Formats: sequence, C-alpha cells, structure tokens
Amino acid sequence: MTTADIAKDFTELLKQGDHNGAASKYNADDIVSYEAMEGPMAVCHGKDALKQKSQWWQENHEVHGGSVEGPYVNGDQFAVRFSFDITPKSTGERVKMDEVGLYTVKNGKISEERFYY
Repeated sequence: MTTADIAKDFTELLKQGDHNGAASKYNADDIVSYEAMEGPMAVCHGKDALKQKSQWWQENHEVHGGSVEGPYVNGDQFAVRFSFDITPKSTGERVKMDEVGLYTVKNGKISEERFYY
C-alpha cells in the first residue's frame, strides 16, 4: 500500500468513529506519539502506550460531536484535521477543540504521530 492508500483508509476509519480499529490496523508496534502539551502523555512510545492514552482520553472527556477532515498527503506523511465539541470531566466546561494530526508512514505502518492544537 502507498502512503496515500494508508492515509485514505486510516482517515475513513476515523470518520466512521473507529479510532481503535484505525490504530490497530495501521499503527506500528514501536509508534511514537507527540502531544503539544507537558506531562506524562506528552510523548508515548509503543502501540500499548497509545492505547492507554486513548482510553484515558475517552474516560476523561464527554464528546458531544466532532468531525474529521482529510487526509492531506505529502511524501511519506499525511495530515488529518479534527474538530471536537467536548466537555473535559475535570472542568465541566464545554469547549470546541481544533487539532491537526501529522502522521509519518514507514514500512506500511504509521511510525509517528504529532498533534498540533
């Protein structure tokens, strides 16, 4: 599969709400994830760490809606834009979040993801 093929299928799974399926199918075992924040989840190494981060996010946010746009492909990378309408359980304040994920593909798998928001 080309990067464009992977990007298209990965993004389609996200649009269908199947974030776990997209990650399971396309994340490399040694994937590295970088968040634009400080703290213990700013950098995560490995597929299992990303699963834990995703589970934490789902448990700590009420999602009212959102959208996924893209993918936007360039070489071995692609970007996806996310918009979320969420309420973090820690604050109880409803917010709109706009985020871009930049994904790098190596050997047919996503080896790195970086988030900008």
